[in-house]
Amino acid sequence: MSTDRLEREREFHDRTFGEGSRSVAGRFYSIEAPSRGFYEDFLSQRATGEVLEYGCGPGSLAFFLAERGAQVTGIDISPVAIEQSRARAEKLGVADRTRFEVMNAEDLQFEPGSFDLVCGTGILHHLELDGAFAQLAKVLRPGGEAVFIEPLGHNPIINLYRRLTPKLRTEDEHPLLSADLDIAAKYFGKSELRYFHLTTLLAVPAHGRKRFGALVNALARFDEAVFRRVPPARKHAWMVGMVLAEPRAPTP
Repeated sequence: MSTDRLEREREFHDRTFGEGSRSVAGRFYSIEAPSRGFYEDFLSQRATGEVLEYGCGPGSLAFFLAERGAQVTGIDISPVAIEQSRARAEKLGVADRTRFEVMNAEDLQFEPGSFDLVCGTGILHHLELDGAFAQLAKVLRPGGEAVFIEPLGHNPIINLYRRLTPKLRTEDEHPLLSADLDIAAKYFGKSELRYFHLTTLLAVPAHGRKRFGALVNALARFDEAVFRRVPPARKHAWMVGMVLAEPRAPTP
């Protein structure tokens, strides 16, 4: 990550964590139950050993994992995020099973094969992917896995919203495209993708109403059927779940 880009990311996330400035987008993130459920279910089944949370904060799942027995290391470019994470770990009584460090995700300061599991949400699209995937493959142990939830960048309606709300994101982030997903194959022998949130976005206006959860679940089931029967629709999802395994040296 270039020095300029690193500083822009650090400053943005320090401000975001310090001010809670992304809360205005909360109603959009309220439809995340299907993708969040996938992510939490995956982690709950693997909450053992050494875990790296790649991009963390006070709302991270480091605490969820630590409470289930994992030894968790969380990194973030934002010192504010790290300070808040340490404070929350103390409050929740899991400080002995967690550590949090300010670190560049494209330059991990860990020995090769340090972790059984790496996880993160909304982090890869802030990074240069060749460098990020290379780092992830380096720190995973043989048999280890990495899981991420990331936004996609093909849906024109979602992209219009992004253009209309530039202050909610950094100038360097880039929601992932199909070509970005293919980069993982250079560093991992196995890459599984699951797509989320196409018609579930229609539930946003119902946020806070009585049947909101039921509506999100119904639309999520419809989305699953669409993605299964019409594969080209997948790239227009809002989010993708990525499970990476079999780390290896990059192919030429």
